[in-house]
Amino acid sequence: MMENSGKRSLALHIGVLALLSLLPFILPDYHHLTITRIMILAMFALGYNVLFGYVGLLSLGHAMFFACGLYAAGLPVYHLGWEVPLAFLFAVVISALAAALIGAIALRTQGVAFMIVTLMFSQVAYLATLYFSNVTGGDEGLVLPEHARRFEILGMLVDLTSPQVRYYTALGLLSASALIVYRWVNSGLGREWVAVRENESRTGMLGYNTFLIKLKAMVISGTLSGSAGAAYGLLFAYIGSTFASIQYSIDALLFTLLGGAGTVLGPILGSFIMFYLIDFFSGHTTAYLLATGVVLILLIMYFPLGVLGTLRKRWLHWLP
Repeated sequence: MMENSGKRSLALHIGVLALLSLLPFILPDYHHLTITRIMILAMFALGYNVLFGYVGLLSLGHAMFFACGLYAAGLPVYHLGWEVPLAFLFAVVISALAAALIGAIALRTQGVAFMIVTLMFSQVAYLATLYFSNVTGGDEGLVLPEHARRFEILGMLVDLTSPQVRYYTALGLLSASALIVYRWVNSGLGREWVAVRENESRTGMLGYNTFLIKLKAMVISGTLSGSAGAAYGLLFAYIGSTFASIQYSIDALLFTLLGGAGTVLGPILGSFIMFYLIDFFSGHTTAYLLATGVVLILLIMYFPLGVLGTLRKRWLHWLP
């Protein structure tokens, strides 16, 4: 039975990613750029979900990891002329190191204190992007030169100014992130995360190092979030202080809650729901945020654990 559930679950995840690969052939051109952006932010939410959904740690500062990747990739390209692949790898490493350092400090707190500490770190990062505006561009940001987004890899020319290349690059990164998270949450490490979430003191009594378990989750979460930030900056050729603001931390939390915290596909679904709700209502009324808020309230009323979280509890018990 468990083997069959695992096969169904894996087939569902691969099927969702395969559907995303077909959307450019089905939907009008208008949606291609929107879905590209959604996929990158869904990747950010996937990283956030590792810490919040599986370990139970509510961070209000994850925008700092997104911004860390954004600037670590964008600034070398803009100021030093680095090629995109090298800048992306550099951003991934810097994001991992930042997550390890901040996690080593923040994880010494719990509950509300953890939320406040992560928020404080995030605000420091945000203010730093403003203070060093001669390098970062501050609120106005920096636009990456068009020529810097063309590079060769394995003898092939990759042009990130092409909408189709951007779309499938974003899909490739999202697919890799989703399948990696899927693998982790179905491993012993994933079960350790859930054990800490459900009862940290008992997990510690059983001999597990709960601090190390949480630190691993923090590093993985921060690295995925930073990778999303790096991809966003390189794909859309823009870096700015807005991405370090608390709004982006709240967005990641909202996407995760809406789709279903503690489910692999939940953050992806939540990202799509949120974006298209705003897109639909903004085309019909100037009070689109109010209308979107009403729909979100109704969704939470009928799907209190998020869409996929509630479906898993009621019917699809095999969802990871």
